Amino acid sequence: MLVKSRPSIADRLLGTGRRSVDNLHDTMRIIRGRFAARPAIYQNIAWPIWGLAWILLISAAFVSLDRPVGMVHGQWSGAGLAEFLTQFGLGGWYLIPSALLLVAANLIDWRSLSRRSLILVYNWTCLAFLMLCSVGLSGVLVNLLKYAIGRARPLYFNDFGVLAFHPFAFDARFAGFPSGHATTMGAVFGVLLLLFPRRWYVALAVTACVASTRIFVGAHYPSDTVAGFGLGCAFALACGVVFARLGFIFRPARPGLPVRKASFRLVFPRNGRR
Repeated sequence: MLVKSRPSIADRLLGTGRRSVDNLHDTMRIIRGRFAARPAIYQNIAWPIWGLAWILLISAAFVSLDRPVGMVHGQWSGAGLAEFLTQFGLGGWYLIPSALLLVAANLIDWRSLSRRSLILVYNWTCLAFLMLCSVGLSGVLVNLLKYAIGRARPLYFNDFGVLAFHPFAFDARFAGFPSGHATTMGAVFGVLLLLFPRRWYVALAVTACVASTRIFVGAHYPSDTVAGFGLGCAFALACGVVFARLGFIFRPARPGLPVRKASFRLVFPRNGRR
């Protein structure tokens, strides 16, 4: 009787590599196909109005809050709590899990999954990609902006004042505007707003609270934080609009923001009904 030999580790790695490449090719083929098949029609969102409101909020924060904050930096009570909460504004909390999930999904043999498991993995993969795009792309832009603008942080208010700019100094002291942490939290808020529009006030309260800690630790002025939060939120909403065009997670709704599809669920009931 013939005994089948088990595949060697090298064969398994080779098979996994081929499956990974095939999955990537299939994903790109699907995305290209949807871009080609679906017209470039996007939601009628009043971007100019929201942009004007964003600029006015930045201006109001700059005029009324930045100088007082600079004068009292380092004197806040509860700074220890702010130091703890501000860590959740780091992009790694959202980018690393999303990237790992995408890597895991790329290694899975999708053809062997049941329909129920396939939908679940598909939804989690789409969410990870949305988070990676929203937080990652906005993070790249904000880092380019903050070093190009070169605004001094409030920690150095006594040395440079509230209007000190050193463009392209590539010095952490002059990387205040906009806030990177606030940009991350704005992107997270935008994703939560798209997924749970009826609970937007909860998402806003939590993400704005974390973003505001950058003021209390002396890393940013209020206008820096407002600018970053709005930038991140805009990126997330723009990503959601593109996802809706492609049919990932959302469906288009005109006017207004994309609407989450009924098929998008990250967990299914135990009784098996969807």
